[in-house]
Amino acid sequence: MAKTLPPAGKLWLVGAGPGDPDLLSLRAARLLESADLIVHDGLVGEGVLALIPAHIERISVAKQRSRHTMKQELINEMLVRETLAGKQVVRLKGGDPFIFGRGGEELDAAREAGVACEVVPGITAAAGCAAQAGLPLTHREDASAVSFVAGQCKDLTDQDWSGLAGHGRTLVIYMGLATAHAIADKLIADGVSPDLPIAIVERGTTDDARVLRTLLTDLGDLVAREKVASPALIIVGKVAARADALDCLGAPGVAAKIENTRDFT
Repeated sequence: MAKTLPPAGKLWLVGAGPGDPDLLSLRAARLLESADLIVHDGLVGEGVLALIPAHIERISVAKQRSRHTMKQELINEMLVRETLAGKQVVRLKGGDPFIFGRGGEELDAAREAGVACEVVPGITAAAGCAAQAGLPLTHREDASAVSFVAGQCKDLTDQDWSGLAGHGRTLVIYMGLATAHAIADKLIADGVSPDLPIAIVERGTTDDARVLRTLLTDLGDLVAREKVASPALIIVGKVAARADALDCLGAPGVAAKIENTRDFT
């Protein structure tokens, strides 16, 4: 009697883009319709999740600052287990799987377990949010280099960001709202001008997106007084002045407050 081979499962690490479902790649959209199981992050846009057919099983592993519904090691184990069981598993991640998405760790786990895995790139938040704001991350007159960093890393003060912001450079900070004051202090202490323009893109690419612009020295205060909420991206550099944004230096008393601050620096 012929042996029945186990079904061949496969894991797909799929980028969902920055929020707007129209920015999903065609390949990603097709996989959402054909998967057996979709394991998704909390940052995946509601419009993207609405594209998933009702009969497809889905599991949320949404993470919040300092509180995870499921630790990364358990997510890795689940992805491997379900794929080895013969399922077509889509790991749906906000933005791009490999830009602050821990996709590299999940790919390592799949390789170690001998699981077939393919990566489908997505538009990362930096590119998507900046484009919506009309903000060129590089510009011949302002910036020839761009860097991405995470603003909520442990021991932020120990992170070496020297040379990442300043003349001719753009710095894009993911997950930086909670440490906005510390980020401004860190950059200024490293020699970045307090007058360098910054922009914050809140809920980028969605219908209720908000873009705010000010100077680096005002970053932390701006986040507080405007009650900026996650998800949001901080962009530091001369290119930020080109954004289609609300100029928050125009708020009553803000410019004078910044000027007074400079007097003591």
